[in-house]
Amino acid sequence: MKRPELLIPASSLEVLKVAVIFGADAVYIGGEAFGLRAMAKNFSMEDMREGIAFAHAYGVKVYVTANILAHNQDLEGVRAYFEELREIRPDALIIADPGVFLLAKEICPEIERHISTQANNTNYMTYRFWKDQGAKRVVSARELSIEELRELRAQIPEDLEIETFIHGAMCISYSGRCLLSNYFTGRDANQGACTHPCRWKYAVVEETRPGEYMPVYENERGTFLFNSKDLCMIEHIPELLEVGIDSLKVEGRMKTALYVATVARTYRKAIDDCLESRECYEGHLDWYREQIAGCTYRQFTTGFFFGKPDETTQIYDNNTYMKDYTYLGIVGESDTKGRILIEQRNKFSVGERIEIMKPKGDNILATVKGIWDEREEALESAPHPKQKLWVELDKSADKFDILRRKE
Repeated sequence: MKRPELLIPASSLEVLKVAVIFGADAVYIGGEAFGLRAMAKNFSMEDMREGIAFAHAYGVKVYVTANILAHNQDLEGVRAYFEELREIRPDALIIADPGVFLLAKEICPEIERHISTQANNTNYMTYRFWKDQGAKRVVSARELSIEELRELRAQIPEDLEIETFIHGAMCISYSGRCLLSNYFTGRDANQGACTHPCRWKYAVVEETRPGEYMPVYENERGTFLFNSKDLCMIEHIPELLEVGIDSLKVEGRMKTALYVATVARTYRKAIDDCLESRECYEGHLDWYREQIAGCTYRQFTTGFFFGKPDETTQIYDNNTYMKDYTYLGIVGESDTKGRILIEQRNKFSVGERIEIMKPKGDNILATVKGIWDEREEALESAPHPKQKLWVELDKSADKFDILRRKE
């Protein structure tokens, strides 16, 4: 089996660095325009340049999303954006729209072009079409099964790469082509401004009785009719590797550094263990399950990988997030007093027991011995909202380690 790429999302420069340190082979990011996560923090050109340089220093690739479905008024802006990206030189552009694809091919032909899942890539003829246009990689639709992917791999050129989502949030609509957000709020999901109405709770109103809201008894947890569980394939890495997928992709360009670190580290170990031996992988299954549960998630499903869901594998469920850990911050520089600088994300206190999360898989329990603000004033607890703090622990922590608290 060949070694697939582990492709991890990043919402900011800080999260990109965490993804790189915690095991990503490649990171995908969005600029300040023309991506499908307009509500994410996203990257300025300066941050993008720094992030690409940082990733390349570790041998990690960076892909930039430009996967909106463009309207006429977008095209000149896309042209100018690609001219800027030509100077920054990311490793690839992720594109859904044929017109945007042609602009990328014209303006920055030296940058690889990858076809987004948003382009509804469900068969090998579509893959061949994009290969003929000059695409290096095509991202499969989430609706494909492992058997369909296996046939697809056999029917396309060896040098055309397949990228497949293996973890993260799933959309109610076919390959993410949703109109609910635009209909309800005027914010177009296909232009990157989705309000995620599939996560809302719904009731039924009969036409002649306005104002009378009748509940839809989907199950005992509520009426989240469109709300999907999260995709998780951590227990099926051997099947994915046997198919010959080139890139295993994690969803989540609006997620925290804790989420990214947890998912990257867990899938990195699972892939490496599986490549070592099936026995090694199966021997660590409990560890993978335990670690992946450290993410914020909705409940897990294998989606469409093993066929269309039926009543026993239904992928829709309540909107309740599972949350086993709270993200406290990322370790930065240290001083001569043995303290570490963090940018605090949630409240914690002196005397509290927390965890230091290491990139290679260790989780070290530590006690908070002291907290100081940037003015060197001692604090009993780290206040909220976020600020930079000096922290003394009774265990050592290195740069880019993650601090978290088990709930």
